[in-house]
Amino acid sequence: MDVMKMLAELRQERDQLEEAILTLERLARGRGRRRGRPPAWMTQLKRRGRPPGSKNRAKESTAA
Repeated sequence: MDVMKMLAELRQERDQLEEAILTLERLARGRGRRRGRPPAWMTQLKRRGRPPGSKNRAKESTAA
């Protein structure tokens, strides 16, 4: 195995772990429910699931 390739992979994995740790620390700090807009770092996270409003579109198309 190429040692330099192994080092590059380990560094990449370390960066991913550090990012995951930071995200979990931020979530742990902000446990209480707060009013207002979410912090900027939270809005940058990828959203999962159905986009807003898509639930209603399906019913409208079947009713017509």
